[in-house]
Amino acid sequence: MISLNDKDIISILDFTKEEILYVLEMSGRMENEDYPDILRGKILANLFFEPSTRTRLSFDAAMKRLGGQVIGFDELGTTSTVKGESLRDSVKIIEGYCDIIVLRHFLEGASRLTADSVGIPVINAGDGASQHPTQTFVDLYTIMKAKGGIENLSIGFLGDLKYGRTAHSLAYALAHFNTDMSFISPPSLRMPKDYIEELAIRNVSYKEVESITEVSNKLDILYCTRIQKERFAEPVEYEKVKGLYKLSKSVMDELKVKDDLKILHPLPRVDEMDESLDATEYAMYFQQAHSGIPVRKALLASILGAIQ
Repeated sequence: MISLNDKDIISILDFTKEEILYVLEMSGRMENEDYPDILRGKILANLFFEPSTRTRLSFDAAMKRLGGQVIGFDELGTTSTVKGESLRDSVKIIEGYCDIIVLRHFLEGASRLTADSVGIPVINAGDGASQHPTQTFVDLYTIMKAKGGIENLSIGFLGDLKYGRTAHSLAYALAHFNTDMSFISPPSLRMPKDYIEELAIRNVSYKEVESITEVSNKLDILYCTRIQKERFAEPVEYEKVKGLYKLSKSVMDELKVKDDLKILHPLPRVDEMDESLDATEYAMYFQQAHSGIPVRKALLASILGAIQ
């Protein structure tokens, strides 16, 4: 029997295919059934050292809808970090105030360090340009609802694949499901070499291209990402790629795509995806964001031992 009781969620690589499917099954239960009090008396600490809207608020809402409470912060300047306190010391103190920690941090490896430092479960809500595993569960759940399953799909990843941690995690997860992947980006923003090597080890079918027109006719899902200005060391490098990809209804009308193609985006969007797409049958990104509630309810309830 699969159980996530007391399990940390640091990397999607820590999950088997069976565990991934278990989370998706539990997410469906959480969306279709009511569990108002199963986390009563439990406290979640939301520790966000980087800005967040969807992830932070959906964890907050998920915990409260299950009867739990939430503490935490979403602004670095309000914490003792500005006084020089280390992350390790901060989380060891906060451990005594809660039952589970959700951490977003600008440094890769921060979530792993936190999990190694405390005795309660830790959920990685994004660490630097590395991974964002709970967003991956949201993405997979959205794909499953849109397509009726995940196996044997053709998935296109468009945009910033170098710094896009959501794309990194999703590619790893999709490797379990016999998917064909197309990575569409400029050379400077390609998927990092170690991710490509891992996919090759798993015998995943993939292709790296610069233009969406090279693969658009075969895609079942197009996963868009914004060019992440905050990750660039030099502003001039960002300027070279800013606005390189821009999707709109008119662009989609001109492309050769499947009628049932669905577009996902972890959001926020900047200029890579026009609002004219919102009313089309392709758009799934708002439903995707709303799926954060049942998915994160499922994760919190499973990790804290409230459901099996």
